[in-house]
Amino acid sequence: MMAMESAVEKIKVWFRFVPREGWLPQDTEGLWATRLGVDTACVQNAPLLQDGVAEGDVVRFQTDSDGLHWAVERVSSSGNCTIRVLPVATGPLGRSAQAVHQRLSPFGLGGEVFSNDFPMAAFTVPAGADYAGIKALLIQGQEEGWWHFEVGCGTDEWWNA
Repeated sequence: MMAMESAVEKIKVWFRFVPREGWLPQDTEGLWATRLGVDTACVQNAPLLQDGVAEGDVVRFQTDSDGLHWAVERVSSSGNCTIRVLPVATGPLGRSAQAVHQRLSPFGLGGEVFSNDFPMAAFTVPAGADYAGIKALLIQGQEEGWWHFEVGCGTDEWWNA
């Protein structure tokens, strides 16, 4: 007897935002998502640019006349957080996003890398992770000149750890 597999529809959900001064010039970011309903989807990767959303969150979208799905709001939080880390070119890790991943590997974080030209990494910090340990390493790395970091999406548990 063969098991029936349900067809999971992967779509790209686009986010529009105001570019930050002195930052990358992009004003949109497309994230892969699994369609859940007519106008909802679950984000499937860590956002490199968009704040306020994390992998696993459910967003509502509107589809435009060109068939692009534009995020309208976050419907529910997964409890995951998003952190972004940019290695300092003159620091001990150089411009290596791989070295950043290695430093954070004990925490088992998955993520994305922007590009080789701009080696920023975005990580999904799952709900229930060692927030205090991750924050301590991020702060130590910043103080020792390894990287700069920011929190793109944090939960109360993250901020209170």
